[in-house]
Amino acid sequence: MPTAIAVTSPDLALPATDRQTPAAVVLQAPRLQPLDDALTELAAVLEHHGHLVALYSSACPPEHVRRLHTLRAVLESDRVAIVPVSLPPLGVALLARQLRQLSLCGFSPGVLASSARLLSHYIHAGALLGSVSGLDRVEVDLRSHMKSWLPGAHFAVLANPEPQLLHLDRHSTEAGLPAPGFATHLALARGQLTAEWVTASLAPAWQVQAAYEERLPAESARWWGTQKLIEFAAAIPDPYVLRQLVASVRRAECGWCGLEVLGDHCAFCAAPLARDRAARGGSSGRHPAAIAAPDPAAAPDPATPAQPEPAQEPAAESGQPPAPWTQRGLSPVAPSGVPGVTGVRDGAPGGGTGPGRLDVRGPGAATGGPGGGVPGNPYGSGRPVPGNPYACDGPGAPGRWDLPGHPDFAGPPDPPGHPDLSAHHEVPGAPRTVARVR
Repeated sequence: MPTAIAVTSPDLALPATDRQTPAAVVLQAPRLQPLDDALTELAAVLEHHGHLVALYSSACPPEHVRRLHTLRAVLESDRVAIVPVSLPPLGVALLARQLRQLSLCGFSPGVLASSARLLSHYIHAGALLGSVSGLDRVEVDLRSHMKSWLPGAHFAVLANPEPQLLHLDRHSTEAGLPAPGFATHLALARGQLTAEWVTASLAPAWQVQAAYEERLPAESARWWGTQKLIEFAAAIPDPYVLRQLVASVRRAECGWCGLEVLGDHCAFCAAPLARDRAARGGSSGRHPAAIAAPDPAAAPDPATPAQPEPAQEPAAESGQPPAPWTQRGLSPVAPSGVPGVTGVRDGAPGGGTGPGRLDVRGPGAATGGPGGGVPGNPYGSGRPVPGNPYACDGPGAPGRWDLPGHPDFAGPPDPPGHPDLSAHHEVPGAPRTVARVR
């Protein structure tokens, strides 16, 4: 079954232009549908379609957006993508219909969800307003605010792809807004404003192939800041052109969930692409990236001219391939703030615990702390912490908690590198005995 496309209001589910386009799923507001019914309905949709892409505009009420995330969290499903769209409500409705058309083209759920941001750049959305005093999503100058108080004032506002605002005369016949450079159909929805500028002036200037009216979405008045408006949006109507547009974009595999995506992050798990994480110094696999902080002592002096770096030793002498950071021109450094560790590798300064591995065992290993390393412990060493098996490299005795000031729960003596502050009450952070309870 094709991936389901969901919207947050019935007026955002525009009728299909053909018999093959599937209908949109409407995720009702919390005041209109109990949580149990919403969970049952969404679970049935996922069982039937497999994946769901939910679109919502920036004018969607906050409680409705929280309902979307609640449904996804309660179902514990990673097959629901919640995609915010910066388009006006009528533009969101056109985008949802385009995704419904593309759901029949065989695209994977990740590509279909991430193509929403791509297709939104090809939708020209705006409105004819009677006042801009409540408009806060497009920059409005003081002169336009003052003209809003004049009777019969009209403003042509383009919100996407490039914001633009024009003051129109009462009998103006010029469009004034930049036209799309491709064939489009124009959809318009009338509010409490009577004017023929959209159909008489804008449509001929943009050379649209067709113009039709739709019902005004309920979120339009909140998005534009007034009830006196006529909202319009021009979009590509041909599913074949949309399919070629999405298919021409380079795809990549999400390093976290494994879905194919377009752009720089996955719409289902919100993880950045592997190549972007690797460019920022992170790991390209599915495990968390281990990024070492720069060594302050190794930072060059601004007043001292930079010296040429010494040539690196070739890897052919050791008979092993060069490390990944050597191929990228990087050098491993030890975490800053660790006393006695200046990039330990292979048991010596500048070495590691193995070829190409950093020594992150903590200060206890460098100062001769007790106990050997615990296999599979990437979190370093230190004093035992109750309930944290990764805080100590040595095996901890069960039931032996170190509570300062209580002899019954006295732990092992402090290893070298941890100064004894029990007798120095004037030192900030030193433990003090408040009371002894037997």
